[in-house]
Amino acid sequence: MELGAMQDVVRFVTRAALLSAAFAVVGLPGPAGAQSGSAGGSIGNTEKSLSGTRATPRTVEPAKPARRSKPAAETTRPAARKSGGGGAGAGGGNFDGAWSVASVGTPCGGATEAIVITSGRIIGQYTSGRVAPNGATTGAGSANGISWTSSGRFSARSGSGSFRRSDGCVGRWTASKQ
Repeated sequence: MELGAMQDVVRFVTRAALLSAAFAVVGLPGPAGAQSGSAGGSIGNTEKSLSGTRATPRTVEPAKPARRSKPAAETTRPAARKSGGGGAGAGGGNFDGAWSVASVGTPCGGATEAIVITSGRIIGQYTSGRVAPNGATTGAGSANGISWTSSGRFSARSGSGSFRRSDGCVGRWTASKQ
């Protein structure tokens, strides 16, 4: 190897060693690195004392008291009625939940839609309606320019009825609680 090439290798190795040493010094944790950023304290802390120089110790807020029990009047109220759908005006409370509705019509074929009944209201992607406390239901919906009306009855875990579409298709629907 000639002298010029040897000097280039030595320069390269020296630069690499110096860069490595510089990165090692910068990357090491130390007092200067630990104190960079704020001058002590934290966001919202107006007291910026250095560690070990506090005149009085910090106080700790007492823990919140345990939650008290409910008053006797609330704990002894009668249980909600289960057989009547939640009482007058409440809608079909015992029909609440997710339902799967399958419909079959002539000549339009069949379709399935997921609906949710909440406090007597039917909510679906394409359908909406009402359920009375006795299970009687009416609904309406639309999709792709076709509208429809439906009626029927829900029981505890199933339902059935009929529908009529604006394009002349008529058919039946059945529902099952999920």
